[in-house]
Amino acid sequence: MNAIKSDFLVVGSGVAGLTFALKVADHGKVNIVTKDAANESNTKYAQGGVAAVTNPDDDFELHTRDTLIAGAGLCHEDAVDILVKEGPERIRELIAIGTNFSKTDKGDYSLAKEGGHSRHRILHAADLTGAEIQRALWEAVRQHPNITVYEHHIGVDLVTEHHVLGNLAADFNICFGAYVLDKETGKVLTFKSDFTLLASGGATRVYLHSTNPDIATGDGIAMAYRAGVRIANMEFIQFHPTSLYHPGGRTFLISEALRGHGGILRNSKGERFMEKYDERKELAPRDIVARAIDSELKRLGDDCVFLDMTHLDGIAKRFPNIHKHCQDALRIDIEKEYIPVVPAAHYVCGGVMTNLNGLTSMQNLYVTGEAAHTGVHGANRLASNSLLEALVFSHRAAQKVINKRNRDFSHIIIPDWDDKGLANEEEWTLVRHNLRQLRGYMWDYVGIVRSKAQLQRALRRMRVLYEEVEDYYKRTKVSSELIELRNATAIAYLIINSALRRNESRGLHYMTDHPETRDEYLRDTIIH
Repeated sequence: MNAIKSDFLVVGSGVAGLTFALKVADHGKVNIVTKDAANESNTKYAQGGVAAVTNPDDDFELHTRDTLIAGAGLCHEDAVDILVKEGPERIRELIAIGTNFSKTDKGDYSLAKEGGHSRHRILHAADLTGAEIQRALWEAVRQHPNITVYEHHIGVDLVTEHHVLGNLAADFNICFGAYVLDKETGKVLTFKSDFTLLASGGATRVYLHSTNPDIATGDGIAMAYRAGVRIANMEFIQFHPTSLYHPGGRTFLISEALRGHGGILRNSKGERFMEKYDERKELAPRDIVARAIDSELKRLGDDCVFLDMTHLDGIAKRFPNIHKHCQDALRIDIEKEYIPVVPAAHYVCGGVMTNLNGLTSMQNLYVTGEAAHTGVHGANRLASNSLLEALVFSHRAAQKVINKRNRDFSHIIIPDWDDKGLANEEEWTLVRHNLRQLRGYMWDYVGIVRSKAQLQRALRRMRVLYEEVEDYYKRTKVSSELIELRNATAIAYLIINSALRRNESRGLHYMTDHPETRDEYLRDTIIH
């Protein structure tokens, strides 16, 4: 089978992947592979907005300070400086391609304020900001003649020097593309490319309760890990403090913008409790709010707390999507009734280590978006910095590859995927249950509050699941479901091992038996 060739291969179709694709498309052929429909990504579900300095009352120093405080000492200051200073120009580019951010009656952009921010600086499109950015980018991508999108294709593994046939040293350490499963035909295709970008999004679907769509199984991070690329800070999983409490229903995010708008958190007794935990109350960073809610739930034996918006005017107009969803799902009018909320896994602050231009420890392999560890987020992501990070570092990666002279690899031969093996349906029925077990273990033992004993218990169980999945994988033909299960077990293993290496509490990583913050851990946790 002939390889599908391009100058640039992009894995993922969220803001990171589409931004990169648009910026390199005038310089070569671009292939985008995405595991679902092209407009299905974590970007689509981002409600709150994108943070950037656009207000005369704001400045770079304040945005930088807020980011560093939230990151609890682990932010890379050079990366934060780039994010903050280059962010406004990337916002202007979004607006230029047709992104419609909400405006005030006077015609100015409506700027929201969220937890951890000292100024109103969040640009938003009502409460569907990610979907609006995705729409604008996708329309531009569809019109570009050099971009081809392969929907319903999922990455299996990166193609490295271990796969190719040619005169290469074993330690050459270069990416030549990826093996990709066509979900409709069941065939594994070879995508060969001069440069590969992993923009595959997050991984919090390894938890029982997650705000992310089903596709967020950490595929890009797992692929990079198997290829020997360095991974960092996977212990820092951000739990969004407020997802809708709806037993039996799909997890739905209740944006932090509601608290920024003046929402009040109350326990089952109707008491406002955040003032007991932090002087910033509901506007404290997410790790503090999530742990406060967790503490209240355990103290009172409750299943949820409540977000009170009833004292505020115009809520249905400001948050139309959330207002409608609460009415449809639970028949709650959020202008008159409290919203039941619980924390849910939301964002991975770690990921594949990159430099300031998105390059990983493997030549010609770049990573941007939630799959990347740029150093911006440290131990806790500041609200609404994630979309900005994807825009800024995808732009930088694009500029790097455009200006980089690549070696001639036309002589390299990539063998077809070996799909020998037969699916054992009876065994698969048992193996597929591992994903449900995995999510339960992660939620119970590797959640908002952890201990060494819990992590070790999770590790023992994960080793068994990991070995079962790998053994089955080696003996059967691949499927989309099996690929996701394999990736999820790798991600869970990375999170647990990273957490066990950090015997302190910092940011999103809170250990009951190590509640102090220790200077000796003022460093990244790196695994490869």
